[in-house]
Formats: sequence, C-alpha cells, structure tokens
Amino acid sequence: MYEAFSIIFTIAALISFINYKWLKLPNTIGQLVIALGIAIFVLCLEPVLPGVYTFFCDIVQNADFTHVLLDVLLGFLLFAGALHVDIRALNKERNAVILFATIGVLISTFLVGAGVFYLAKIIGCEIPFLHCLLFGALISPTDPIAVLSLLKNTSVSPSLQLKIEGESLFNDGIGVIVFTGILLFADMDVAEHSENIYLEIVKLFGEEVILGLALGGLLGYLGLRLMKSCQDNPHLSIIISLAVVFGGYSLASILHSSGPLAMVVAGLYIGDKIKTPTFNAETKKNLVGFWHILDESLNGVLFVFLGLAIHLITIENNSYLLLAFLTIFLVLFIRFISVLLPYSILKHNEESWLKTTYILTWGGLRGGISLALAFSLAPEFSRNTILLLTYGAVIFSILVQGLTISKLVKKLNP
Repeated sequence: MYEAFSIIFTIAALISFINYKWLKLPNTIGQLVIALGIAIFVLCLEPVLPGVYTFFCDIVQNADFTHVLLDVLLGFLLFAGALHVDIRALNKERNAVILFATIGVLISTFLVGAGVFYLAKIIGCEIPFLHCLLFGALISPTDPIAVLSLLKNTSVSPSLQLKIEGESLFNDGIGVIVFTGILLFADMDVAEHSENIYLEIVKLFGEEVILGLALGGLLGYLGLRLMKSCQDNPHLSIIISLAVVFGGYSLASILHSSGPLAMVVAGLYIGDKIKTPTFNAETKKNLVGFWHILDESLNGVLFVFLGLAIHLITIENNSYLLLAFLTIFLVLFIRFISVLLPYSILKHNEESWLKTTYILTWGGLRGGISLALAFSLAPEFSRNTILLLTYGAVIFSILVQGLTISKLVKKLNP
C-alpha cells in the first residue's frame, strides 16, 4: 500500500505542476481532469501494452482507497478545513447548518433512495430498496474536501460561504452515521431482530454523534492548552496539532464515536482560539501554513485517485448506464428539495433566499467520501451498481457543477 500511495502522491504533484503551468483550472478540478485523461489513455493501451495496464490497475487497487480516505486522510482534511473557519461567524448560521446537516441529509437519503428504486424498476434494473437507501445515504452529504477547495476560487457572500462550509463539514459525519444505520437494517433480518436493530441504531447515534462532538471538544481544549504552554516553539505546536488528529481519530475509532465530527469540532475550537491576540503570531502563521500545505497535498492525492479509479467501475449493460445518467439529475433535484424544505422555515436576511437555495443546490458537490463508502460495500449490497451511480454523480458534480458555480454566483449575485 505504501508503494502505491507514494506513486499516486508523485503523480498528484506532477499533475498539479502541469495544471499550474498550462491548464490554469482550479487545482482540484485540474487534477481530476488530468487523472481521468491518464486513466482513459491507459485503458486504451490494454490491447497493445497489457503489462502497463496491469501495473496501473495494481497501483490503484493496492492503494486501498476506502481505508486510506476513511481511516487516514479524512481526519487530516476535516481538521485542516475546520481550522480556518470563523466559529463566531459560523455561530450566526448555526440554525441553517444544523438543519442542512441533519434534516436535509435525512430527507435527501430517503427521497434519493426511493427515486432510484422506482427509476430502476421503470428502466428494468433490479435493485433492492434498502440498497437504494444505502446509495441515498452515501450520496446525500456534500463533500467537505471538494466544497472547501472550490470556495477558495469562488466569490460568494460571507453568509452563504459559511452555510456551505458549515454544512459540508458537519453533514459528512452525519451521512456516515445514517449510512451505517441503514447498513444494519440491510445486514439483519428486521422481522426477527427488530428490537435489537432499533436499540443498535439508537446506540449508534448516541455514540457517534454525542460522544464524537464531546471528544472533539475535549481534544481541542487539551491540544490548545499544550500549544499555549509552548507557543514560543512553533514546531512543537505543529507536532501537537498532528497528535490531536493522529491520536484523536484513533481514539474516536476505539470508542466507536464519529472521528469526522470529532476532528471538525477540534479544528473549529483550535482555529478560533489561535486567532486571539494573546496567541503567538509566529506560531499561528507556521501552524496555519503547515496545515494549508498538508491540505493541498492530501487533496491532490484524493482527486487524482478519483480520476484514476474509473477502471474499477463496472457497467453491466446499457440499462445501468442510462440509470447512472438519470440518477445524476435525480440527485440534483432532490438536493434542491432537501435544501429548500429546511431553509424555507428559517428567517432570512437575504433579499432573495430562493437564489441562495439555487447556489446551495449547485454548490453541493459530492466527492471522495461518497465513493469510499460505495467501495466499502460488500458485493451482495449491489456494490457494482452503487459504484457506477456514485461515480457518475461525483464526477458530474466536480467537473460540471464545480466549473460553473462561479458563473452561477455572478449571475444570481445574492
């Protein structure tokens, strides 16, 4: 796995250089485009140079994308993303963020699941309803990695930016919990074990959400106290922040709590406190700079893998390809509904909150987390079909939505 990861990291660095020098696209989108091009080129080489094709396939498969993202990269990326968010400003948008990250995810999960189930029946594809719900759960959360990298290159109002950032940071953890809960149903006989299942789901939400948030607060508090005690040593402060993520994410796994939620809370807390005038300016500069570089580097690995992973997608027949195409628009439509319904019950300062809803809909990118959850499924849960649907929705959201969101923002000008 180390060798495969090293090769993908090197490819990501080279692709970033090519994009910076010639393509001039937003970095993550440029990396995905070039990686897709490389993957398609290697696929075409299979009849001529089968050895090259096999070597390429081995690299992608040995990288163990699901484990690397969910168990390693995700904690670092979420902490780095949360570190720069203004928690006081985010507090003003807390009602919208909470509704989007909870009610919005649940609405989207069940509407997408039901929509895919009936759409598949119409086309002639057979997918069990619970498997469709699994797809709904993994595709509903917006991807914080994709969203935060996109916002660096998009001019949106501070209020709207905080809504998008806050939602993407928190609904990721909620989405994983919903996905795990539905997986319990799909993996057990509900008729025989209904009481056990419901108790397990209540326990799951309690451990994952409540314990995850509390653990994140504790990690952030302890990490900051240690940083403050040695803030005249910037390098040691950086090492402590790394320990918060390394140790904290592992501890969350041991306690069966949500590592993503813990890292978001810890990052928000530390990021807020290091902005105070009493914190050493040089240490803050070094700390923020380090996490910015790490964020850019790991983002590159993730988006390059998204592009290279195209050869892992299986298309059983044209009906499934049509289903994947239609699912892209179904997911977008349900995204609009899942934003509109909770957002419509809030008080709004915007002149046209409906325009804001359009931007929230189009800016809700899907990314590596959705694909990693799809890869984690066993074959008996319609894994190949869900992978195809997920990959189509993810690639469309990053390439099409990601490249056009700036134009939409300028046109609507909320």
